[in-house]
Amino acid sequence: MKGHIIFSGAALIFIAIYLKCSTTGTKSYNDKQKSLLLIQHHNGLRQEILKRHKDLIKFYKSLRGEFGVEHILPEVDPDLNALSERNLHVPTDKRVPKGSLGCEDLVHLTEINYVGSGFTKLVLKGTLLDGTTVALKSVHAEGNDMKQCIQLHGDHAGCHRLATYKLQKEVALLQILRHPGIIQLHGQCYHNGAASDIRVTAMLELGSPLEMIQLLQTPWEERFKICLELVRLLHYLANSPLGSLALLDFQPQQFVLVDGSLKVTDMDDAATEELTCLQDEDCTLGFPSRTFAIKCSAAGTCAGANEKKNLYNAYRFFFTYLLPHASPPELQPMLSDIMNATGNLRLGINETLEAFENVLNLYKSAKNPFSEPTYHKEYIVWDGYRVNETGNNFTCWPSYNHLGCLLSVHSADEAARFCARHANCRSFVIGQEKTWTGRLLASFTSRSFEFIPDVNSRVFIKRCNSSRQRVRPNQCVDLVK
Repeated sequence: MKGHIIFSGAALIFIAIYLKCSTTGTKSYNDKQKSLLLIQHHNGLRQEILKRHKDLIKFYKSLRGEFGVEHILPEVDPDLNALSERNLHVPTDKRVPKGSLGCEDLVHLTEINYVGSGFTKLVLKGTLLDGTTVALKSVHAEGNDMKQCIQLHGDHAGCHRLATYKLQKEVALLQILRHPGIIQLHGQCYHNGAASDIRVTAMLELGSPLEMIQLLQTPWEERFKICLELVRLLHYLANSPLGSLALLDFQPQQFVLVDGSLKVTDMDDAATEELTCLQDEDCTLGFPSRTFAIKCSAAGTCAGANEKKNLYNAYRFFFTYLLPHASPPELQPMLSDIMNATGNLRLGINETLEAFENVLNLYKSAKNPFSEPTYHKEYIVWDGYRVNETGNNFTCWPSYNHLGCLLSVHSADEAARFCARHANCRSFVIGQEKTWTGRLLASFTSRSFEFIPDVNSRVFIKRCNSSRQRVRPNQCVDLVK
């Protein structure tokens, strides 16, 4: 499905979500259509469905009783010969945890729009009655997952069931795993018709795509925040309630930004078990440009493989691009150590997180080789004012404002040192707005300006007779309040 899809009317929305987005083309699901569940020669597809069903059972067992819903999982453990409609029962809307969104909320959605689609799933967005915008995930009928399965097995119903298990797994994982770096599940709707006609819609918080090119243009502090949040997420995944988890489809496209914070949004390919092995040679981790050897434990697993997969992928997809570039000079030795350690898998996630926290603490403390205050001598300070920056042509990079020069500073002294190093900088303004680390935001200007009363701001104006910075005569003006 390509382009944008717009629906109107509550009834049409409900039909669009289920009939247009969750079914498989023109094939209808009904009792007359033969299903893989009743045809023995589809044994390969049956086995794959059984495998995914058993995997899902494990997640449901983890959820049992967590929401006070004891019957969230039927007590079944089917084998291939016993595979039947009863065995493949899935939760209904009645088993949705209390307080979360359900099928009724889908009926009243408005402003349905296409967001994107992948190998297995289709993502739309819609607005709830209270004005909240949510993301809607369902099986992508025209996705490559469905197409390849149908081409191989010729069974629309069975292939749809197989794809549905991926979405069910993701819903279960999002209920079990709770961390700020994981997209929040608002609710789900299970619409059960015929045995093969099971349509699942997951309702999630809506994020914006992670655009690496845009991130490269942001100040270092914001790029470091993304990397730190990722490391905190990987630390959680290494110690999750389900054990150490690996994100097998680890790439920037699987992440979004929600209110500026990084969150993983695709969990259906998460591996919940470590690699099994008989000898050390079975534990080789291969990446496009590197190969790492891991020891085979006495328990027959490649100990730490999931953690190391995540960490090296974080290095090659995120740290390499976001961490060293334009970093503060005083932090560069520590950042270089982090890059070397993660690039060679020399440290585990615990040590990596500790290293990142140390960088954060040093950055917030703003230890600086310059200790002498400068702005008292070289700047006139006007309290209770800001300036009208219209026509200001002073820009710097990277800046929080791409049309000007807005930087984070620890103090007015740090801002004054920056302004002193730039001949075109005439003044700067510091208000009460701060960044996520608690640093101040300073706006630098070069042209003439007018003062605007603002009790929360201070204007620092460079003196014309500065002994540390030569300025042209036309850069100095008589300043009168």
